[in-house]
Amino acid sequence: MEPEDFSNFLKRISSESLHVLETSIPKTSYVPIDLSQTNEALNLVDVSSSLKFEIFVNEYLTKHKAQVAYGGYLEVRTIYKRSQHFNSQSKEERNIHLGIDLWCKAETPIYAPLESTIHSFKNNTNYGDYGPTIILKHNISGIEFYTLYGHLSLESIEGLQVGQSFKQGDKIATLGDASVNGDYPPHLHFQIIKDTQGFKGDYPGVCSKKDLEFYKMNCPDPEVLLKFLNKEVF
Repeated sequence: MEPEDFSNFLKRISSESLHVLETSIPKTSYVPIDLSQTNEALNLVDVSSSLKFEIFVNEYLTKHKAQVAYGGYLEVRTIYKRSQHFNSQSKEERNIHLGIDLWCKAETPIYAPLESTIHSFKNNTNYGDYGPTIILKHNISGIEFYTLYGHLSLESIEGLQVGQSFKQGDKIATLGDASVNGDYPPHLHFQIIKDTQGFKGDYPGVCSKKDLEFYKMNCPDPEVLLKFLNKEVF
């Protein structure tokens, strides 16, 4: 299936928003947030400190009277410079974000947006990494694809089994805090993956400019499922 066809297929799965957070959170409680390298306000924050970064996010939520700040697909971010996991002298810098982030409180429940089975799970413990992570496998009309959930709590991956099934709307996890989630303010990294390329419990969530065209095809904009830009169906 061609990338454009795959993206259109995902759009057609539902005419309304699919949810990974509580459906009871009103649309007025979501606000977009810019964490790109062009955000001058963020450039004044010491993002190497998860505490200072979290203060920035919380103040942003309070200012906008919101519960969830979202965004980040294909954002070029400087926040990854703090971690050698994304940058080394032998590789091109990885700083382009491939999923969407939902910034909200630790222990926030996470739900399956579609019927699914567990493809894999893992605690990715590198500094700046995902921490506890779950990848779900979906089969819609005979077409398989995957969704990744990063920065979860440790409890989220306890007792899981590969192949375990979830119905749409089932609780699958809760968000972790900075002590377990790679040292970030609490948030969900949600990413669509067409081909996991043999990865298990992990998949690149940030890429270099050199590899961008491939990852744009393999990891389409989560907006096609979550439909955040449709203000009527949060």
